[in-house]
Amino acid sequence: MKPILYFLRSSEQKILTDMLHYAMRLDEVNKILSDIPKLAIYEEFYGFTSKDLGLYALVDNQLVGAVWIRRLNTDHGSNGYIDDMTPILNIAVLPAYRGQGIGSMMLEQLFVEAGALYDQISVSIVCDSSAIPFYVRHGFTQYGSDRNEKSFVDGSDVITMLKRLERAEIKRPTDGYDPRRWMD
Repeated sequence: MKPILYFLRSSEQKILTDMLHYAMRLDEVNKILSDIPKLAIYEEFYGFTSKDLGLYALVDNQLVGAVWIRRLNTDHGSNGYIDDMTPILNIAVLPAYRGQGIGSMMLEQLFVEAGALYDQISVSIVCDSSAIPFYVRHGFTQYGSDRNEKSFVDGSDVITMLKRLERAEIKRPTDGYDPRRWMD
């Protein structure tokens, strides 16, 4: 049951809409996306610009999770905003698949991809969340202890965490492929 990762494309908007429900803990507070219109900034028109990057995971051809970043600006008023050059991370794994390493697998691949474009990424997390150690394990550190942000979902206090990325050029298996030499 090894997950297969795919890049999120603009035509796969429904994946983000479905996964945002879990990324924002709406299942835990018994709400739906339409209850909180402010959350649309994290998924609306995803992939229409080069500011968006994401992956999703399938297990046995079933969607089990997604991770994506969006570069927003101060006018969006989003949780986790640091500056116009730092994209904001969202990640979701369906409850039945949590604790199996799928989130880590998606996040590590996203770091590789995002490292070719960005110096850092941020994430906003509810202060008492059990996910904080997950982010710390993946190299995130708390950013700005004097900020007083509230969750759009339920008004809980949130913190912003920051991950510095290693700049690297991405090498894909198809790089350098010469179709004239396929029989060699």
